[in-house]
Amino acid sequence: MTGQPVSGGGPGEEPHAGAAPLPGTAPGRPWVPRRPGRPDVFTFGETMVALRGSGPLKLGGTMRVSVAGAESNVAIGLARLGHDVRWAGAVGDDEAGQLVLRTLRAEGVEVSGAATDPDAPTGLLLFEPRLPEVTRVHYYRAGSAGSRLATDTVDRAFRAAPPRVLHLTGITPALSLAARAAALRALQLAREHGSLVCLDVNFRARLWTAGEAAAVLREWMPFVDVLIASDDELPLCLPEDGDEAEDRDGPEEGNGPEDGDGPEATAAAAGAGPAGPTADSLASPDSLASPDSLASQARALLDLGVGEVVVKLGAAGATAFTCGGSLHQPAKSVRAVDAVGAGDAFVAGYLSALLDGEGPAGCLERAVTTGAFAVASPGDWEGAPTRAELGMLGAPPGTVVR
Repeated sequence: MTGQPVSGGGPGEEPHAGAAPLPGTAPGRPWVPRRPGRPDVFTFGETMVALRGSGPLKLGGTMRVSVAGAESNVAIGLARLGHDVRWAGAVGDDEAGQLVLRTLRAEGVEVSGAATDPDAPTGLLLFEPRLPEVTRVHYYRAGSAGSRLATDTVDRAFRAAPPRVLHLTGITPALSLAARAAALRALQLAREHGSLVCLDVNFRARLWTAGEAAAVLREWMPFVDVLIASDDELPLCLPEDGDEAEDRDGPEEGNGPEDGDGPEATAAAAGAGPAGPTADSLASPDSLASPDSLASQARALLDLGVGEVVVKLGAAGATAFTCGGSLHQPAKSVRAVDAVGAGDAFVAGYLSALLDGEGPAGCLERAVTTGAFAVASPGDWEGAPTRAELGMLGAPPGTVVR
């Protein structure tokens, strides 16, 4: 654990109302002390150029150019909420890479630690809307610069200014052994510098198998302060029967796909935002884990040393589990336009409130609010709200803000 647990939440925070105590646990949850001169959040991963069509690609037509990547979506969401955010990744020495960096800079994200790879291109993805709520995504990113992310990029970022929070996703370690080594290095540096670690599982079945993902994620758990996952992703983080829960030496390298995996293995590497719902994630409400099952799994993760477990339940909202109890927050009701990027917006809102010293109730409230803004607007990150806009969801229909 790298964060600092305190009884009842952050400084001066009252225990959250309505929390259901978890048997056998003591109050306490991660919080992030203010540290002058240190950025609020550091994150890294692959961001690609995204082309969005208005219909079937085979019919041609126009496309809108943007960028997309799970970690950069979170970075933009946090920057719009007024936080100091740094993003690092690798882009090609090409116009597409310049678009990625220019877009992030324009959104207030610090990108001076990003690397430019002269020997590999920036990745590309195409969005193809096929039904009102179904979008297909086509990737062109085998051997991309983003998959060749190196550990020295992470080293430079921590040497320049260790962050208050390190945000990782389960996408980056699936890209290649090099990217996995960079993520491992980031976890080690976060521990050395006392940075809180937030992990969004973001499992992508087209990147690696559940077994491969579990082998890595289970070894990461002792490093994680805030774990964010959908209900079907939690088992990937739980120890198998017979695993030693007390093994706190941290993750080891060498598990998972080799460098140079083919297009199918890397197809969904851009992240939760651009990938959108996968076939395995389009579950019916009946497939959601029961509250008792979620509580049991969360308790097991808390026992492993995770400080906070946040379970995203889609239209059913989200539930946060800490050693002090659990709290559920319903989703906000909005007219859905584009579900892509909602999970990343949720993470940005949750981390924003955590950085502000909010308890689970405040973190969940802001998270479902930023997630609602995402689904109410087209694009991965374009609809992310500013801090001044957070209250707009409560306005009645037809409201004109002057």
